Amino acid sequence: MARRCRIGVVGCGFFAQNHLHSWKSLAGEGAELVAVCDLSEEQAKAAARSFSVPAAYTDMADMISNEALDLVDIVTQVNTHQTLVSMALDAGIATIVQKPFGLSLAQCQEMLAQSRATGQFLAVHENFRFQHPHVMIREILSEGRIGDPTWGRISFRTGYDIYAGQPYLRAEERFIVTDVGVHVLDLARVFFGEVRHLSAELQRRNPDVKGEDTATMTLRHRSGAVSVVECTYGSRQQPDPFPVTLIEIEGTTGALRLDADLKLSISSGGTTEVIDTDAPVLDWAERPWHVVQHSVQVTCHHILECWLAGVPASISAEDNIKTYALCDAAYRAATEGRNVRPECERP
Repeated sequence: MARRCRIGVVGCGFFAQNHLHSWKSLAGEGAELVAVCDLSEEQAKAAARSFSVPAAYTDMADMISNEALDLVDIVTQVNTHQTLVSMALDAGIATIVQKPFGLSLAQCQEMLAQSRATGQFLAVHENFRFQHPHVMIREILSEGRIGDPTWGRISFRTGYDIYAGQPYLRAEERFIVTDVGVHVLDLARVFFGEVRHLSAELQRRNPDVKGEDTATMTLRHRSGAVSVVECTYGSRQQPDPFPVTLIEIEGTTGALRLDADLKLSISSGGTTEVIDTDAPVLDWAERPWHVVQHSVQVTCHHILECWLAGVPASISAEDNIKTYALCDAAYRAATEGRNVRPECERP
């Protein structure tokens, strides 16, 4: 019999529904969803009923004690991450944690050190890499169809009411950069390579939130490429492109542009090709969330395959800390009003 992976999901709230659907859909690939956990007993039991999960808990320690788990997927608010990750790693269980990785770069470094010390698999659920249009752009770049990337803009700008499903975001002191900025900064690394230094301007345009809700960042990459990375929950543009990330990349021999309709234009050699990068609508998904929902399933599948093969995920803690270091550098750059090298680039 093929090897199975016994999975427990911690957190059964708004975004966790995508994880639960994804793990159930991967049953034929070796995933076995055996337990769910949430501080709300009602929410945990509801998830267990909806997804036919045998056991529901309100305490992760109880879940770990009672279930022979191979993998824990932590889909909770960031202030809980280090405690829950540490508990899982100490129990010898492979672990996935939702982004942002931690409350600070120091926390992320501590969790990474613990995973190394325990020899345990630790991945961060960075799903923007696996959005269908972004995968296609990465393939086009790797094929050299526009030459070497030299400049780009990665833009996630929306006025969508993100607070309706995640009201706690209003109280976050560090907000947009670690909530969605971490995604677009990760894409900048994927498309252009590691970052030598960056500058940032942060704004709080919505008076009802505590932290910044808009960020505009300029990155200089090791390759020499420059990228502008921007994100906001305060956009007033119509039509609103949510949840599409708008992308422009110029290379040495051509350029590409991803528009809100998910049409990708590729220009090179005097001609332009337009292709559709829309993602499949899974049987449990719905527009316009389907691109995100599809990416969650693909991300879970990637992590599952890596765990079964005994190799680190491409979105391992070790890799993701480089993206988190960019978030940290953006806050320092905005405060100090200068270019800042991310921690991994500092001597």
